[in-house]
Amino acid sequence: MDPLQLVELLRGHRTYIQTHNFPDPDAIASAFGLQHFLNYHGINADICYDGKIERLSTRKMFDTFHIDILSKEDLDDMKKEDYIVTVDSQKYNANLTDFIGDEVACIDHHPTVIACEYAYKDVRRVGACATMIAEYFYLTNTPMSRDVAAALAYGIKMDTDDFVRGTTKLDVDMFAYIYPMADVEELKSMYVNVMEFSDLKAYGAAIDNIHIYDDVGFASIPFDCPDALIAIISDFILSLDVVNISVIYAIRSDGIKFSVRSALNHVDAGRVVAKALADYGNGGGHPAMAGGFIPKKNMEKLEPDRDYKLEMLFLEQIKAEEGR
Repeated sequence: MDPLQLVELLRGHRTYIQTHNFPDPDAIASAFGLQHFLNYHGINADICYDGKIERLSTRKMFDTFHIDILSKEDLDDMKKEDYIVTVDSQKYNANLTDFIGDEVACIDHHPTVIACEYAYKDVRRVGACATMIAEYFYLTNTPMSRDVAAALAYGIKMDTDDFVRGTTKLDVDMFAYIYPMADVEELKSMYVNVMEFSDLKAYGAAIDNIHIYDDVGFASIPFDCPDALIAIISDFILSLDVVNISVIYAIRSDGIKFSVRSALNHVDAGRVVAKALADYGNGGGHPAMAGGFIPKKNMEKLEPDRDYKLEMLFLEQIKAEEGR
């Protein structure tokens, strides 16, 4: 892997950096860092995404770190010959809209679900995609601004849950590399006033609806809820002393969104959600954290007792994992 090969690939082409839909802090930080890396080497690139920026803490990144980002509605002039670099996601993933441009490169830290050929591919299992972007600066001795360093540091901290989830030596090494260059006051400000009052309703609903079977915690949120908030609540339920695996899902107008967490080395959350939802929707992710979705058209298959059916689907797969 040579980051300068990516630079040469993109030279002379209009370039976009695309995050996964409904981007989280790691995706945004990674795209922002890559944008500045490419810019230093003579490549101008715009960051783009589809969906909404749902969480206050994520929206706050734009002002704090001075990030410009384009939504799908801003991409009317994108052409087929334009180049796209996907970050924190891969082509054909359910969470990545297929824009009209050509996805020539991929930088991601998630397992590959559907294989795809790229002119440049950097897919590795590390705790945060921001770690990989930080390494690009390190390997090429590329200068890094205080904004970029702070954003990458925040992305690493968020996606590794402060270095306790999926963390590798590279995550720690790159955080140590960028932290002295970061605007620490910007980084600190990201931890203040980041919860919206409406978030409390989702926490309350999850607490009211929690069911625990052995060490598996289930909770349903009976209304629309942003992806990022579902994931945060999944982490929250996992923090209970009697829970080692959490399965949280929100009932939306278009279907059911899941977030799954596993604190057990022998239970792969990504494999569990993929197999549990195989006949109803889709899912996947890391061994410690994963997500899934059942579209509205398949929800009737879960009746007459939707919650019980979902719990049994997941418990069956968790049991199978424990027997591997």
